[in-house]
Amino acid sequence: MNRSIGHIMAEVDAAILTGSPEVLCGRLCIDSRTVGKGDAFLALRGTRIDGHAFIEGARAAGATVIVAETQPPKDLPANAAWVQVKDSSIAAGRMAAAWYGHPSRKLTLTGVTGTNGKTTTVSLLFGLFQALGFRCGMLSTIGNRIGDQEFESTHTTPDAIQIQEMLSKMVAAGCTHAFMEVSSHSAVQNRIEGLDFALAMFTNITHDHLDYHGTFENYIKAKKSFFDRLGKNSVALLNADDRHSGVMVQNTAAEVQRYGLQHDARFRARILENSFDGMHLLLDGHDFYSPLIGSFNASNLLAVYAAGCLLGEEPTPLLVELSRLGPPRGRFDYVRSANGITGIVDYAHTPDALEHVLETLRDIRREGQKIITVVGCGGDRDRSKRPVMAGLAARLSDRAILTSDNPRSEDPETIIDEMMDGLRLEERINLLRISDRAEAIRAACMLALPGDLVLVAGKGHETYQEIGGVRHPFDDRAQLRIHLQPSA
Repeated sequence: MNRSIGHIMAEVDAAILTGSPEVLCGRLCIDSRTVGKGDAFLALRGTRIDGHAFIEGARAAGATVIVAETQPPKDLPANAAWVQVKDSSIAAGRMAAAWYGHPSRKLTLTGVTGTNGKTTTVSLLFGLFQALGFRCGMLSTIGNRIGDQEFESTHTTPDAIQIQEMLSKMVAAGCTHAFMEVSSHSAVQNRIEGLDFALAMFTNITHDHLDYHGTFENYIKAKKSFFDRLGKNSVALLNADDRHSGVMVQNTAAEVQRYGLQHDARFRARILENSFDGMHLLLDGHDFYSPLIGSFNASNLLAVYAAGCLLGEEPTPLLVELSRLGPPRGRFDYVRSANGITGIVDYAHTPDALEHVLETLRDIRREGQKIITVVGCGGDRDRSKRPVMAGLAARLSDRAILTSDNPRSEDPETIIDEMMDGLRLEERINLLRISDRAEAIRAACMLALPGDLVLVAGKGHETYQEIGGVRHPFDDRAQLRIHLQPSA
C-alpha cells in the first residue's frame, strides 16, 4: 500500500517537510538493507549504529522519502521528500501508527513491564481472554500470536514499525484484545511511541540490564517512562509489594490501581497451600486453585485476575478459566523421571528470579530432597550480576554447577571465573564448574537421587545456545528428558 508523506507526518510534532506532501511511499523501513524503490527510510540513532550513516545507501536503493534529524541535501530530486524531525525514534512510532491506521485504538491493548513476570503475565492474559471467548493477539518473548496462529519472536518488544504491523494484522483478523510485553529497552528507544494502552501493568523491578542502562536509577526511569506516556483514559495496575511501584506513577495521567500479596491494595491474595501439585489461594475473597506454584506465580495470578476485572470481566468466569491455565513454556516447566527425580527448567536469569525459584523449591520440597542447580550467565550482558547469581545458587542449593548460558562473544570460562568471585571459600565445597551446558545438565542428573530436584536455570523457553555469535540448537527441557528418561 502507498501513503503520502503528508498523511503520515501529520502525527509528528515540529516536523519540517522539504518536498511535496503528495510524494508517495510504499513502505516504512528502518533497516537500509530492506529499502526498495519508492520506500521511506527512517534514520534512527541506535546505541551502536546511527541510521543517518546509511541515508545515501537508502537513497541509492530507491527511497523516495527520508526521515532524519538532519537537514536535507541541496540536490533533493523533485519526486522525493525529506522530513526533518527532532527525534527520529519518536517520529518512527507515530508515523507507523498513522501508516497502519492506529490499530491500537481499535483494540483493547494491555502492556506489561517489569524485570520478572512479564512473559507469564502476558501469556496468562492471552490464554484467559481466549478462553473467555475473545479473539486475542500477543507480543511476547516466547512468541507472537494472533488467535491460534503463532509467529516467531526475536525481541521482547519488536521495533515500532513491526509492532504497528502486528497490531494491524490482529485488527484484520478480528481480534478485540492484545497483550504485549514492554521492555525497558523498548521504552527508552521509543518503540512504544504511538500506542494507546487501555491498561499498563507493572510487576516488579530488580537488578538487570545495567549493561545497557548504566545505573539502576536509569533502569527505573526507563520503566517509569512507560507510565509517563499514558493518557487519562488508561489504567495503571501496580504491584503494591514492590517498593518502587509508587515511583512508576509519579507523573502518570492514568487511573492508578494496585494488587498485592503483602501490602494493602484493591486486589489481594494469600497463599494457603503451595506444593508441586499446585497452589491454593484465597484470591479476592475466593477459594482458588492453580497448577502454578510459587509465591512469584501467586503474584502473577493475582495481577492477571486484577487485569481481567479492570478490563470489564466478572470475577467468577475469570477465576474458573484462570484455574485451568498452566505456566508458559520455560517458566517453572518440569519433567519427572520414573524414579521420582524432578527436573525443572526456568528462565530465571536475574538474581531476583533465581532467588524466587530456589526459595520456592526449598519451601515445597519434602524432607531429604536435595536441590541441584545448574546455572550460567549470558555473555555481553550485565557482568555485575554474575557473582550474585553464583552466590545465590551456592547458598540456596545443596549442589550447584556453574556452566555456560549464551556466552555470545565471550569465553565461557571467563564468565564462570567472574561468577566464582561471588563465592566464599566454604561455598565452593559443593560446587562444580562445567562449561559445556549439556555435560553440566547430565552431571546434575547423575548426581540426583530418587526424589531430588534438578533446577536448570537461565534459558527457559530458548531452543538455542549462542556461542561465538552463532546459534546452535539447544533445549534445556530436551536435555533433561534425555537424562531423566521420564515415565510416559
